[in-house]
Amino acid sequence: MERRAGILCPVFSIPSNQGIGDFGTKTEKMIDIIADAGYKIWQILPLQVTGPTHSPYQTLSSFAGDPIYINIDRLSEMGLITQSSIVNCNKFRNFVDYDKVRTFKEKYFRRAFHSFKKEFDAFKDDYHAFKQSAFWLDDWAVFQLFHDLHEGKDWTQWDEEYKQWPYDKSAVDLRDYEDELFYIKFLQYIFYKQFDDIVMYAHSRGLEVMGDIPFYVDLDSADMWTNREDFMIDREGNASFVAGCPPDYFSADGQRWGMPVYNFEHQINNDFSFWTRRMRWMSRCCDMIRIDHFRAFDTYWKIPSSCPTAVEGEWIESPGENLLRAIIDACPGIQMVAEDLGDQLRPELYALEREFGIPGMELLLFKLESKVLKKPLPEHIVLYTGTHDNETVCQAYQSFSNNKRISLRRFFKKRGYTHRKFNELVCHFALDSEADTVILPIWDICGYKEEARINTPGTISDKNWTWKLKDFKTFPALVANTKDWVENAGR
Repeated sequence: MERRAGILCPVFSIPSNQGIGDFGTKTEKMIDIIADAGYKIWQILPLQVTGPTHSPYQTLSSFAGDPIYINIDRLSEMGLITQSSIVNCNKFRNFVDYDKVRTFKEKYFRRAFHSFKKEFDAFKDDYHAFKQSAFWLDDWAVFQLFHDLHEGKDWTQWDEEYKQWPYDKSAVDLRDYEDELFYIKFLQYIFYKQFDDIVMYAHSRGLEVMGDIPFYVDLDSADMWTNREDFMIDREGNASFVAGCPPDYFSADGQRWGMPVYNFEHQINNDFSFWTRRMRWMSRCCDMIRIDHFRAFDTYWKIPSSCPTAVEGEWIESPGENLLRAIIDACPGIQMVAEDLGDQLRPELYALEREFGIPGMELLLFKLESKVLKKPLPEHIVLYTGTHDNETVCQAYQSFSNNKRISLRRFFKKRGYTHRKFNELVCHFALDSEADTVILPIWDICGYKEEARINTPGTISDKNWTWKLKDFKTFPALVANTKDWVENAGR
C-alpha cells in the first residue's frame, strides 16, 4: 500500500475572521499549507449540528451540517449580502465562543435568506438538485423547527403531537411554518454548497479529506425521532438499554454514555438501511471515513437504562460482518479507518478489519517508553502521535519524570533524531515508522501544550471543542519544517 502522511485539523480550529474556522478562504489557505508540505490527507472532525456541549460526537443529526461553519464572505460572493455590511467577530481569539458566533452569524443568514427568496430563479435548479439528493432534508427541517418551538428541549419532552409526528403527519399543521422550514433547508443548501467547494479545493491540491463518524447517535436527534424501530427505544423515546464502556483501570464505574443501543434484530430485517443511508451520505461528503468506537462492530457494552452507572452492562456480539458487508455493497470503493483503541478487544475484531481491509489505529502517545518504541509497528495501520481526545505530546512530556525524559531523548538520539523540541522528535519518528499512513495533529506539529487540548473525555467543560489557531503567523513555517521529513520517509 502507498505510504502517506496527513494532518488532523478540525475545521473549527482554523483561523477565521468570524469567530470559528469555517468554509472560507482561510481554510483554503490551510489546505495550501498542508499540501505544500507534501501531506496527502486532511482529517477533520464531524461537522453535523451539535447540541449544548458543542461536541461533534453528540449531534442532532447524522446528516445536517452545522450552519456555524458557513462563511459569511461567501454569501456576499453569491450576491446574497453586501460585502460592506460584514464585520469581524472574535477575530484574534484562540478559542471559539459558540453561542456568540451563532448569534453573530444568524443575522447575516436571515438577510441572505431574504435575498435568496427574491432571487430564487437564479438558484432554483441548483437548490432542487441538492434537495433531491438530500433524502433526509425534509425530516431534518421539521425536527429543527419543532426543537426550536420547544426551546431546545429533547424531543422526548415535546407535546405529544410533535413527538409522534413521524407516525401521524396530520397532527401538526405545517402551513404556518412554511417560511421557517424553507429557511432551515436553505441553510443546509448553503452549508453543503460551501463544504463541497472546500473538498473540491482540497482535491485540486492533491488532498483527500478524511471525515469522522461516531458509531452511536444521540437520543435527541432527528435520526432517532424518525427511526425509532432501529434503536432500543419505545414510541415515547424511553430507552431499554444504553451504550457505554465497562469499568476499567481509569473508571471504577465505567462510562455510561446514555445513547440507546441499536436494535440490530430489526436492522438485520431491513438490510441495515439506517447504517447504509448514513454511510452513503458520508461517502458523498468525504474520501475516507474514520469510524469512532469501531470495536462495537465486534462487541458492544449494553447497559440497562435503569442502571445509573456502566457497572451492570454485558458484552453483546454485534452483527458486524453482515453490517460491514451491507455498507460496502451500498458504498463501493469506500475507505474506512477503524478507531479500535481500548481494552478487552477480541481477536475477532482484528479478523473483521483484515477481512474488509480496514486499517486500525495506533497512538505513539501510548507507546512513549524506550522498550516499547523499539518494537516495529504493523504496516497496515494509521499511526497518530495522539488524537483529539488525548493530551498533546508536549503536555504529556511535561508530566514525565526526569529519568523518563532522558531515556526517551537517548532513544531518539541513537536513531539519529537530534531535534531539540520533543514534539519534533515524536512527529519525525512517526513519519519514519513502518505504518502505511501517519496522521499528525496540528497541535503536535506546532508543539502546543495544555492550551491546545481539544477534548478531555468524560468531562463537560467550556474548554472542550473550542481551541483554534489565532492566525497564520507561525503555523505555515512549522508545517513547512516537516516537508523534508515527509519526503525522506517516502510519503
